[in-house]
Amino acid sequence: MELTKIKGNTYYINAPTNIGVYVFKNKNCLLIDTGKDNSDARKIDEVLVQNGLHPKYIINTHHHLDHCGGNIYFQNTYPGCIVYSSEKEKINMENPHLYPYGLFGASPVKELHKSNKAIMVDFVTNEGENKIGDEKFEVISLKGHTVDLIGVITHEKVCFVGDGIFSIENIKKHSLPYLYDVNLEKETLNYLREVDGDYFVIGHSDKVLTKEEFMAVIDKNLCNINEYEKQILELLDQPLTKENLLENLTVLNELTMDFNEYYINLASVSAFISYLYNKNLLEYSLEDGNLYYFKKPQ
Repeated sequence: MELTKIKGNTYYINAPTNIGVYVFKNKNCLLIDTGKDNSDARKIDEVLVQNGLHPKYIINTHHHLDHCGGNIYFQNTYPGCIVYSSEKEKINMENPHLYPYGLFGASPVKELHKSNKAIMVDFVTNEGENKIGDEKFEVISLKGHTVDLIGVITHEKVCFVGDGIFSIENIKKHSLPYLYDVNLEKETLNYLREVDGDYFVIGHSDKVLTKEEFMAVIDKNLCNINEYEKQILELLDQPLTKENLLENLTVLNELTMDFNEYYINLASVSAFISYLYNKNLLEYSLEDGNLYYFKKPQ
């Protein structure tokens, strides 16, 4: 890992989860996300120490552990480190049972428990201008992947979008997007076209993108979502359960998954079903304890 300058005082650390770093005049810094655990956080901290930086503030884009799991290390190592997030992401970060409960629909099997440690948040961000330290940062709403995901834009027009959008390389590896709300994600992707930024940092990507490059990634994300919509509607020419639908999508798209990824993908299928059903494109039937969805006759 190394600290890479993007523009002015805005940097990032290229890592499995990219970490935004804004450097203040006094060598305090703001981190945008912190990696998944103490191990990630220590590696990030080594880079900061090598560059004479002191982490004073953290903004988390959302509650998934690969973006906020390193918070506890920084809060313990640097007393007084201040953490910001959006309102609903704060609720999820401080109540770690909610994520596995959401995937499983009840108290989950132990494999879905990634952490029982609450990650405490000091302040809730507001959409728009937020003053942190002696600088102003713009917080933008990027809902869709999660209930209240946010992005952060520095005054140098560098935009950190977390998982508000997926990189092209990530889509190639995991084409079925994990979404809380398909409609909100579409709105977010179209909104990102209008964001006033010169450079864009995606949570999981190998490079910083220019505006032009970022537009191509938006197109790829929308195309991928539309392709899954099309496949699902075609498959639902015949009645299928949610699990059967995931089975068919897995075969069609050569998806691979472990136990945890199965439930993540099943939740993604739920998001598409909800979106299409609420658009009045699907109907359902209950037979012998099985719930089937099928395309509504037009």
